[in-house]
Amino acid sequence: MAAVALCLAAPLAGAQQQTAQGGLTIQSPVLTIDAERLFEQSAYGRRIIGEVDARGAELAAENRRIEDALGVEEKNLTDLRSTITPAEFRELADAFDEKVQNTRREQDAKARELNNTLEEARVVFLNAAAPVLEQMMREAGAAVVMERRSVFISSNAVDITLTAITRIDSVLAEEGTVPDE
Repeated sequence: MAAVALCLAAPLAGAQQQTAQGGLTIQSPVLTIDAERLFEQSAYGRRIIGEVDARGAELAAENRRIEDALGVEEKNLTDLRSTITPAEFRELADAFDEKVQNTRREQDAKARELNNTLEEARVVFLNAAAPVLEQMMREAGAAVVMERRSVFISSNAVDITLTAITRIDSVLAEEGTVPDE
């Protein structure tokens, strides 16, 4: 509740603004940020998300090809059933089931790896963005930056997400420290 009161006491300046020197015009002990949006709308985040989406589409296409090939193999196995002994069929069916299970595990591992890549990129980005966010805190006289989704109610004036995106993109590009995978 104290955070809510502090947020409501913040200036109701409307949209985020900067002074001519690039400093924040807002003065508030509490700032909010949408960390998901910060990542997704940053240049780095857009690049990573694009790469992950492209790899995800490739994985989906690969899964469809594998599924089609396994479907054909299963049909061939079913057609063979009447021409071989039950023991031979059981051996072939067990081998096919093992192949399907192994393939499923391999494809699931690829999907997990893709998700891990995205999560690791978020961590790298937030670590690289931390100095910019700390500077914004100092400019606003803030003691804390809270995740916007964790705040019950606040003035939009204390949300620094858009300004942070602009600054982070600028600083990382200037320094040539845009995080790489």
